[in-house]
Formats: sequence, structure tokens, C-alpha cells
Amino acid sequence: MKRIALDLHYFPCLEYFTVLRGVEEVFLSPGDRYTRQSYFNRTEILLANKAHTLSVPIQGRRPRIPLTEVRIDSEQKWVMNHLRGIQSGYGKAPFFEYFFPYFEEALSREESHLWALNLNLLTICLKLLRWPVKLTLVDQEGLPADVIDLRGQIVPSGSYLDRPFYQEAPYGQIFGLNFVPNLSILDLLFCLGTESDSWLAKSQKKHEQ
Repeated sequence: MKRIALDLHYFPCLEYFTVLRGVEEVFLSPGDRYTRQSYFNRTEILLANKAHTLSVPIQGRRPRIPLTEVRIDSEQKWVMNHLRGIQSGYGKAPFFEYFFPYFEEALSREESHLWALNLNLLTICLKLLRWPVKLTLVDQEGLPADVIDLRGQIVPSGSYLDRPFYQEAPYGQIFGLNFVPNLSILDLLFCLGTESDSWLAKSQKKHEQ
């Protein structure tokens, strides 16, 4: 089984989970430096037939500080806005009532640091998918030799079409007739629930990364 290194994202997209599927261990580096325009503090959900970005506000100018030092700006009422957005988008989804309480509880803790929040959300998603993936924290230069380093590859500035991980596999979404690909894992979990794993298998590009 593969062991990989990945960035830590906020409610990661489907592409992220096609990379994770079938992996035995994931290495996360809390000492990596924060960069703007990343998925560390943003995700996309579907609202009224269009993708909508949810962003976690963070404090200060953040001159490439370690990810574990990135603090959430709790002065902004972002938790309420994110929960409302998720409820608006997926309140009528088949599996919403089963899965939403896990995420509501995690967001309502009002973590002070984004790394801790993201790590908790990823752990919850893996639990709901029933994937026995081990999460290991390592120093920036501490990756074992056999680990495939995929950090910095899944970024908003590029397209999943140009990367070797995810291919569009349509499923029934809540809004609209046209399928919107590569949204947050929330979209898949709320719409498909226990079938999410098999759909992610269809979404994996067939050649190796």
C-alpha cells in the first residue's frame, strides 16, 4: 500500500480524496509554510446551481509562517455563515441529517488555529468514508524515502483536468441539471452517503500518479 505526503485542506475537494483512496498512511507537515491562494482555508459547495466558495478568515498578514501558527479570525461570524451555507445547499440531501451533526459540532468548537480544525475535519471525513488511513505528522524534512510527496500539487490556481488524479464521474446533485465536478467532499457525502467510496473509485484516473 502507498504512503504519501499531502497538504492539509479545509473540507478537501473530491480530487484530494481520489488521491487518498487506497492509501495506507498520509504524512502531514505542520511546519510547512502558509501560502496564499491555497485550499488551506477554502472549499467549494453547491448552492442554487452554482459553486460557492466558503473561506475561513485568518488573522494578520502571515509572512509565510508555519501552518500550525495560522490563527482563525474569530471576530468574524464565519462559523454561522458556513453552517448556514452548508444547510442551504444540502439540507434536502439524502444523507444530510446523518452526517451534518459531525461537521456542525467540529465547526462549533471555534478552534483558534486552522491546522487543528482542518485535521479534525479530515479525521471525521475518513471516519464517515470508513477508510483506515493513518495520519502521521512529520517535520518538514522528515519524510521516509518511500513516501510519495504530493504536497503543492492540488491547488486552486490549476485545473484538475491537467493533473493525474481525478476524473469527472457524475452523480445526482441537489441543484441543477448540469453536474458540477470536484466540489468539497461534503457534496459527495451528503448526496451519496455510504456509496461515496465506490463513486470515488470511479473518479480515480486509471493510470498511476
